[in-house]
Amino acid sequence: MGADSRTSTGTYVAVRVADKITQVHDRIWICRSGSAADTQALTDYVRHYLGQLAIETGRAPTVRVAAHVMRRLIYENKDHLQAGVIVGGWDPAERGAVYNIALGGTCTRLPFALGGSGSSYIYGLVDHRFREGMGREEAQDLVKKCISHAMARDGSSGGIIRTVVITEEKCEREYISGDQLPYGP
Repeated sequence: MGADSRTSTGTYVAVRVADKITQVHDRIWICRSGSAADTQALTDYVRHYLGQLAIETGRAPTVRVAAHVMRRLIYENKDHLQAGVIVGGWDPAERGAVYNIALGGTCTRLPFALGGSGSSYIYGLVDHRFREGMGREEAQDLVKKCISHAMARDGSSGGIIRTVVITEEKCEREYISGDQLPYGP
């Protein structure tokens, strides 16, 4: 998973280095877009619910459960929220899984998901470069390249790139500063 770091309000950049990727359980993360306040509050609710569920059941929650909790919160409050999120992670049932939850609460499991204002600039690049079964390094390079291209074209995207790689064993975060962005073909 990956994201830029710019949070804006209209044409004003409110935060240059926001962290838009949030861990909600050991191997489950959420990429946030839309209203920062809405998505932060939703993420806090999901984190709390998953923690309680893990205590009650004695097992780690699945990515699917996390996505459907988020979907329900967004759908039931769709008239009051501006929130689109990507829920991704690893669990023993689905292995690696990615769910896109759009404004309004539609939840779809996909091989990859894009979101936020910069995503419209990179669909062609992702369609051209993505393929099932990509290796870890190749997938990481694609994520970084796509985010840097979105940042170059979208005035509401920018700052730095943050990524997280989620595997059965661990979660690894990476930070790419603005002067190290991977532009190019």
